[in-house]
Parts: sequence; structure tokens; C-alpha cells
Amino acid sequence: MPERLDDALLELDAVTRRLRVECPWDREQDERSIVPHTVEEAYELAEAAHSGDDGKLRDELGDVLFQVYFLSLLLEERGSGDLAEVARAMTQKLVRRHPHVFGEDLESLPTEARTPKEVRANWDAIKRTEPGSSEPFGSLPENLPALLYARKVQRRADGGAEVDPWDALGHVVGAVRRVEHVVVGEEGDSEAAYGRIGQLLFACVELARALGVDPEIALRLRADEFRNRAGSAT
Repeated sequence: MPERLDDALLELDAVTRRLRVECPWDREQDERSIVPHTVEEAYELAEAAHSGDDGKLRDELGDVLFQVYFLSLLLEERGSGDLAEVARAMTQKLVRRHPHVFGEDLESLPTEARTPKEVRANWDAIKRTEPGSSEPFGSLPENLPALLYARKVQRRADGGAEVDPWDALGHVVGAVRRVEHVVVGEEGDSEAAYGRIGQLLFACVELARALGVDPEIALRLRADEFRNRAGSAT
């Protein structure tokens, strides 16, 4: 198996390098022009992961893998790293953030984790000790989809602490009641409507976190269910 993996990855590396030299489209790309394709491929991979179609999942994984190879080659071309350095750094990060698996002793941080929630808490605690992580929102990309962005803001703000589902549900109920003021006309302007709906959606993201649900995926699944049902009714 390792030999097959080596051969396949070396072949992909060779094809990527050849495209970079011989294909007019690939030759003119940089990271700014490629990343929109990377984001698109990531969404297609997410859809494949929820489709139950392993063939589609393999295909989309390949598309994302090519993106990684291509972007790493751009780093290599300007002497800022290469795929090996990317992989090595990722390996070191995984080992550092999983002391319960690899036995790394981190001073003043937990080294045991018996549940997924404890693993997540350890991950966040270790991440906060790493260089550049002193500011909780410093490295947070602002162009994330809104639900994912809200989830990350919440997790960074509370340090990944466990969210009580009843508290989160109470926040949703309170946000619904505030939206009622807009509906009945007590707060009738557009700015108030945006604010109240934003509070409601933000509270729903918190509740999704408490229940271990990805809000982006949950909303997309619901939209697909609605689309399919509406389509069959026409």
C-alpha cells in the first residue's frame, strides 16, 4: 500500500509540474486566481461527502488534492516552501495537538482526552499557546460563509468551551421574541429588522454548536429537502 501511494502521488506531482510549464491556462495562474477554484472544489467535496456516493467522493477528493499540489508548487517556485514542507508542518501540528495519542507532554495543558468534546477542548487550549494565537480573532478569515464565520467567532470567544443546549435554546427563544417586535411594527425600520434577524441566526448557530450540528450543512440539507419537495409538487 505505501508503495502504491508513493507512485500515485509522484505521478500527480509530475503531471502538476508539466501542466504548470506546458498548459497556457495553468501557466498564468497564481494563488489569487486559483483559490476561488479551491473553494468551489471544497464545497463540491462537502456535497459528495453527504451524498453517500463513494465514487463521487473519490473524484472530489482528487480535485481538492490537485489544488493542494498546485498551490504548493506556487510556493516552491518563489522559494517560500514546497509540498514536503507543507506536509511536514501539518504532521507536526497534528502530533502537537493530539498529546493524548502521541504522548507529547505540554506543560500546564491536559494530555488526556476520553471523549470527542475533551479532544476539542484540548485542541483549542493547545492552539492558544502557539505563536500568533494570542489574539483570538486575529487569524479569523472574514470571507467565510456567514454561518461558519459566526460559529468560529463564538468558539474563539468562549475558547471552545462546551455550550449548554438549554441556555442556547433560551437565547433562540429570546431572539424570536425580539423579532416579534419587528413583525408587529414596534421596530419597523430595515436596520432593526437586520439586527433582530442577525441576533436570531447567531443564536441558532450557538444552539447548533451545543447540539454538535454544523449549521452550514444543516441549513443546506433543509434547503435541499424543501427544493425537492417543492419541485415534486409542480
